[in-house]
Amino acid sequence: MASTAEKNIGKDHQLNGELYKALLMIENKEMEVMELCARLDEHAFHILSIHNDTVLHKAIYAKQANLVLGLLEALPPRHLDKMTHQNEAGNTILHEAATLDQENSVEVATNMLEKAPELLCMTNKLGETALFRAARYGNTGIFNFLAKKILEHHDEASLQRSIQRNDKTTILHIAILSQHFGLALKITEEFGHIIDKRDECGMTALQLLSCNASAFENVRKRGLLKRISSSVQMYCSCARSNDVGKEKLNSKSDLELLAKILVEKDTSWEITSSPIDQRKPKPHKYDPIRSDFPSTEKEGSGDQGPLPSSISLNDQVEMGGITPLFLATKLGCIEIVTEILDKYPQAVEHIDMEGRTILHVAIKYRQLEVFEYVSKMEVAMRWLVRRIDNSGNTILHMVGIKREDYMPQKLRGPAFELREELLWFERVKLVTKAHFIDHHNNEKQTAEGLFAITYKNLRNDAKEWLKRTAEGCSIVAVLISTVAFAAAYTIPGGPNQTTGVPVLLYQPLFVVFTAADVLSLACALTSVVIFLSILTAPYRLEDYKYSLPNKLMLGVTFLFLSVSMMMISFAATIVLMIRSKESWMKIVLYSLSFLPVGIFALSYLPLYVALTKTYKFLLKKITLAIPWSANSCSCPRLQLTGPTKHKSAATQTSHLSV
Repeated sequence: MASTAEKNIGKDHQLNGELYKALLMIENKEMEVMELCARLDEHAFHILSIHNDTVLHKAIYAKQANLVLGLLEALPPRHLDKMTHQNEAGNTILHEAATLDQENSVEVATNMLEKAPELLCMTNKLGETALFRAARYGNTGIFNFLAKKILEHHDEASLQRSIQRNDKTTILHIAILSQHFGLALKITEEFGHIIDKRDECGMTALQLLSCNASAFENVRKRGLLKRISSSVQMYCSCARSNDVGKEKLNSKSDLELLAKILVEKDTSWEITSSPIDQRKPKPHKYDPIRSDFPSTEKEGSGDQGPLPSSISLNDQVEMGGITPLFLATKLGCIEIVTEILDKYPQAVEHIDMEGRTILHVAIKYRQLEVFEYVSKMEVAMRWLVRRIDNSGNTILHMVGIKREDYMPQKLRGPAFELREELLWFERVKLVTKAHFIDHHNNEKQTAEGLFAITYKNLRNDAKEWLKRTAEGCSIVAVLISTVAFAAAYTIPGGPNQTTGVPVLLYQPLFVVFTAADVLSLACALTSVVIFLSILTAPYRLEDYKYSLPNKLMLGVTFLFLSVSMMMISFAATIVLMIRSKESWMKIVLYSLSFLPVGIFALSYLPLYVALTKTYKFLLKKITLAIPWSANSCSCPRLQLTGPTKHKSAATQTSHLSV
């Protein structure tokens, strides 16, 4: 008996192998699969895989709709009760059909539901129906078909089970998470009542969309390409006439329309902390002497006043600074922020449970675009800049609070990272009220003191990095100056033995050699002096803003010039010595001579580009400070904080996109 069972098991494995191979190489294998299934007792419901998948499961998974239709048509009536078979994941054949993105996928689903209507509301082990799976994989055709069936023939309980799985994730949540925004837009039209539904993490659809700032990058690129395309097509009337219609049709993307609908339905910003400002600017760090005075170091939760009594505990937990407005601000999704504030400008006054405003959040998470946008709201800014959170932090304190997941976008060195933070501090300081600059928070720290403590390690790293860079460049500069100095006494062609005058004195290239050698020596020695000044600098915190970057830029510039002049001198010497009349020889020699210069330039280009940003910001400040400037005013501070100048000034602040 044992041997017979073993033979049967071996036979099943062999048959399953043939079926599996036929499904893998389905081209011209449909008839073979049909014949093999016809020989089986369970026909197309024969268990094929170790995960309890049937032949039908695998045929659908292999995207063979025609084969699936053939197997369903050839299915004997006695096997119709197996239509609801589920694999180990709980997926039925309709679950798998919902992932099929072929033209006849709706025909496959129709055939299945005609034989087993109960498939429509069956859920897998995650609580997902076939409709949910269609939303997950973005199959619009079969989704529309299944949605119509559910809306027509099922009650409210079945509908709820179809659109939401066990972890409270709805079909709208999953469509946004899977970035099927066209389908998500369709869902908002058919199932509008689930827009404000929350998943097990308390996230609404708008909050999930706010977390996906990268999805809007394609919209930005598309807008840029459209602008470029329209400017090019001005000279081609035919092309323009053809594209105008397309422009109108695609004027609003699915993503933009989806954002508008979700923003319109969301008013979570109405749940806010009290606007009562019970704090006063505190320019000292001392506690009151009298014991009946409350200490500022105790809990700050009462400083901004209690939450409105109408807010429930659940609302407080859900609100916690995670409203779509603040979430989009935190993650830099400027499109959601602008859409909310355009639709509901009063939302700018929203305060979270920590007493923070949108300005606090934008500054903490270094979201320059949001900061610029809010700064243009002149009336709102008068109120926002005065707000102090529950920990006693002003907006200037937020610069010194480093977020936990902080990671610079471009790792260009700790000195540049610190410089950008210092410039960001100066940018925020320009809009901070004077009496708040020396304000102490609950930890008795000023904004400047908090900044110094937060970036203490970064400051040490920047110091070591600058020293290593200066030392390395100094060694190179000294070597170049040594070579240039020696070359002056070993001139090409040598001197006349009688007069000591160089033999090649009147050759044009000899003048090139002499001038390049002198410039190389001068530039190298100048760079050495500059790098020595960096090594002997006091490394004060404010030095990292302008002084040290400027010195490093000058040093690198002179070092690059010295290398270039040295190679010009070398090329002139070689040509003088060889005296070849072949032009191709000169081209090869010059190319090889300037190879090190090119490599040097490519190696130091990122560093040089980063350093030039400092000069851009300095130039902007000098321009604004000129009294006779057409755009200047009597008060430089007001000039920089005015709504019309915010973007340009902030943009020059090293393009802070951290």
